[in-house]
Amino acid sequence: PPAPAAGSARPWYRDPAWYQAYGVYVAVGALLLFNALFTDRFLTTDNLTTQLVQVAPIVIVALGMALVIGTEGVDLSVGSAMALAAALLPLYLGYGLVPALVLALLAGAVTGLVNGVLVSVVGLQPIVATLALFVGGRGLALVLADGQLKQIINPDLLSLGTASLLGVPVVVLIAAGLALAVAFLVARTTFGRQIVAIGGNRKAAVLAGLPVKRVLTGVYVLCGTFAALAGILATARLTASDPSSLGTLMELSAITAVVVGGTPLSGGSVRVLGTVAGAVLMQLLRATLVKHDLPDSTAQIAQAAIIVAAVYVARERRSR
Repeated sequence: PPAPAAGSARPWYRDPAWYQAYGVYVAVGALLLFNALFTDRFLTTDNLTTQLVQVAPIVIVALGMALVIGTEGVDLSVGSAMALAAALLPLYLGYGLVPALVLALLAGAVTGLVNGVLVSVVGLQPIVATLALFVGGRGLALVLADGQLKQIINPDLLSLGTASLLGVPVVVLIAAGLALAVAFLVARTTFGRQIVAIGGNRKAAVLAGLPVKRVLTGVYVLCGTFAALAGILATARLTASDPSSLGTLMELSAITAVVVGGTPLSGGSVRVLGTVAGAVLMQLLRATLVKHDLPDSTAQIAQAAIIVAAVYVARERRSR
C-alpha cells in the first residue's frame, strides 16, 4: 500500500485518497472471490463472457462520460444519443451497412456538438444544456422510428453483436480498444492534458491561453459519438431497434462507473482504468444479486449506496 501523504498522520487504510484510487479494484476482487466461493458456475468462461458483453456498452459510454466529467461537466443526453443512433439504423440500412453506421455515429457527434456549443459558447451549465437533449433527443428518436420497435435483419449489423475474434466477442474488443485509446489520449496527448487543466481550473486555463471552448466542444462530441457507438452495438446484440427503451438510465450507469472509478465530479482528473473497473463492479454487483434471487430493486439500492460512499470519499479527500 502507498505511504500516507506528507503531513498526514493517517495510515493508508484510513486515507480517503487510498480508497478513491484503489477501492474499486478491491471491491471487484472481493465480489469475484465471493462468487467463486458461494455462487454456482459464476466463474465459468460462458458466464464471464456474458458479463463482459453486457457491460461493454456501459464501458463505452462511461469512457466518454469520464472525459466530460474531467472538465467538471456532465452529459445527461447519452441515453438519448444511443436511442437516436438506434432509430437511424433501420432507416438507412437499405443503403448499406457503412452509410447507416456513419449516419448513426454522426447523429451522436451532432448531439455532442450541440451540447458542447451550449456549454462552451452559450455558457449554460452542463446539467442544464444536456438536459434539453436528454428529453428532446429521445423524442426525436421516437419520431424517426414512428414510436415502434423495428426488427433488425441485416446479417452484417447483427454480426457486430454476436461475432467473436479468437474467442473474444467483438463488442468486448471494441470496448477494450476504446479504453486503450482514451487512456493514451488522456496521458500522452496535448488534448488530454488540456482536458485535465480545464477541469482543474478553467479560469487559469483561459488565462494560460488554452483553447478552452474548442476542447470543451470536442469532449462533448466524443462523448456523444461514443454513446452512439454503444447504441449501435446494443441494437445489434438485441436484434431490434427500440428507441423507447434503449439507453434508458444509461447516463446514471455511466456517471456511477466514472465516480466509483475514482474520477472526481469536480474535474481535473480522468481515471480510465478506474472507470472500466467501476462499470465492471456495477455489472458484477447486479449479476451477483440476481444469481442469489434478490430483486433488481436491491441492486439499485446497493448501487445508490456505493455512489454515496464514493462521493463521500472524494469529499473527504478534498477537505483535507
